[in-house]
Amino acid sequence: MTMEWVVAAGVGACVLAWGFSAWMTRRIEAAVPRDGCVVEVDGERFHYRDEGKGPPLVMIHGLMGSSRNLTYALSAQLREHFRVITLDRPGSGYSTRQAGTAADLPGQARQIARFIQTLSLDKPLVLGHSLGGAISLALALDHPETVAGLVLVAPLTHPQPTLPLVFWSLAVRPGWLRRWVAHTLTVPIGLLTRRTVVKGVFAPDAAPDDFATRGGGLLGMRPNNFYAASSEIALVNDDLPQMVKRYPRLTLPIGLIYGAQDRVLDFRKHGQALADAVPGLKLQLVEGRGHMLPITATARVVELVQQVAKRARPLQNVTPLPPPVALTNK
Repeated sequence: MTMEWVVAAGVGACVLAWGFSAWMTRRIEAAVPRDGCVVEVDGERFHYRDEGKGPPLVMIHGLMGSSRNLTYALSAQLREHFRVITLDRPGSGYSTRQAGTAADLPGQARQIARFIQTLSLDKPLVLGHSLGGAISLALALDHPETVAGLVLVAPLTHPQPTLPLVFWSLAVRPGWLRRWVAHTLTVPIGLLTRRTVVKGVFAPDAAPDDFATRGGGLLGMRPNNFYAASSEIALVNDDLPQMVKRYPRLTLPIGLIYGAQDRVLDFRKHGQALADAVPGLKLQLVEGRGHMLPITATARVVELVQQVAKRARPLQNVTPLPPPVALTNK
């Protein structure tokens, strides 16, 4: 009888946690609603922002992120001179990833290549941040006909034996347990730890006060987004070793930038290692900055976009951007 009560209590707790997570998901989505367009690509719905006029620039966010990480500051600086398309990767933000849809790097690169084709973009520049940088590299390696140049901002480029501390919660195996954790524990734990996680991702920089909403930070706490990110982490090291062997073949224009104090991805292991592998590639460092350069060092990232654009499309008249507006955390 005692065991029956224990089982019943466990089931009841799971039901309550599942219901609480569903309720909080609705509240999060009310606070951070869709703010773009939706297009169907091979059965999945891609949510994206399409702003400005000029040469196309596709921006790809990182792990547990969303398009808002990049539209927070970057798109406002770039859209006067580029057509800026900022997407939610499948399973992130408001884009879908159904059961059976690939979550590995080649699979995501293939999906984004199809997204680029669906929007009839003419070989855009592609900006990738963090994990989005690894996907951008996979895109250039596997689908070179779809990309004019890469802007890599604090990208993951090499196998990472251990997860950065801020992402340890994603190391859940196997798949069924990952889904159970996503729908029961992710939201309660996320509410308790989100300030610590955000602080760790931005360190040593301070996160903007409105990052949870305007920057999309809250969206990563939702069960489906957690499940998608955890699935990506489970697969990412499977493909990076073969990608590393192919880096010397890259000949398209590439810009590479890191924060010198990045505590998520070490610039030596990922940035300098990539620069050493790709002929002619130079690593730019931003002293005193961490991982979230699209928000904390916007001016430097905008400058790098301009540099790569001039190399990728030398016959086009890309008007120089005005000096970027400095952001504060106020």
